[in-house]
Order: sequence, then structure tokens, then C-alpha cells
Amino acid sequence: MNAMVDRCAFPFAVWGWQESALSGIKLVVSAVELLGVAIVIIAIVLATYQFLRQRITRAPAEESYENYRTGLARGLLLGLEILIAADVIRTVTEQLTLNGVLVLGLLVLVRTFLTWSLVVEIEQRWPWERPSQLIAPRELFSPETTPDQESGSDEGAR
Repeated sequence: MNAMVDRCAFPFAVWGWQESALSGIKLVVSAVELLGVAIVIIAIVLATYQFLRQRITRAPAEESYENYRTGLARGLLLGLEILIAADVIRTVTEQLTLNGVLVLGLLVLVRTFLTWSLVVEIEQRWPWERPSQLIAPRELFSPETTPDQESGSDEGAR
């Protein structure tokens, strides 16, 4: 009789383990979401503080504004990435239904578009355009200066 009770209790023991694991995962997802929101809030506060400090010290307005926008955008990007991770974890562990996956896909699509827009805003260029900061190897040296002259060798001067 005890063997029968133990066999019947086994599925319930597994079910209890799964429930505690799912509640632990829910707690982790909530913590990850709070982290994402905290990052966005901290980025807003820090970027605003730096902007105000730059304006008080009479830094150029355009430079201060660009730094402010970049700081805000980077904080939003990081926060969005973390929130997407929380959504993926939640969907995989809790809502593994067609509807849950479709909602996740829509959220990822919207947040990816926002991320892409923020990257365009930060870098001031389209992703398919070449960054203007990169200098082609042949443009590193002016026509008057050769690589030998740069290193201090006399061979390039002859």
C-alpha cells in the first residue's frame, strides 16, 4: 500500500517542484524588468544632470544638447534590450502558446524598431551608410606626409 501511495505522490512532487521553479522564474523576470526600468530612469537622471552641469559651466549649447540626446538614447537602448530579454524569458517559461509567441513577436518588432531608430539618432547616419569617423587607410597620411616620414625615417624624404 505504501508503494502505491509513493507512486501516486511522485507526480505531485514533480508538479510542486515545477510550480516553485516557475514562481522563481517569475521573480527573476520581474527583477529583470525592474532592472530595465531602473536603467532608463537612471539614464534620464544622469543625462539631465550632465546637461545641466554643462549648461551651468557655459559649455556650448549645441554640444550640451547632443551629449544629452546621446546619453538619453544610450540609456533607452540598454533598457529596451533588457526589457526584451525579460519578455523572451516570460514567453518561453509562462506563455508558450501561439498567442504568447505572437505577442512576443510584436513586442520584439516594436522594440527593435525603437532600438534601430535610437541607433540612427545616436550615430546620425543610416545603418547602410559608412561612418564618417572612420578614415580610409589611404587617407591617414596627407599627400605631403608618407608613412616613412611619419615614423621619422629619412628614406621617405629622398
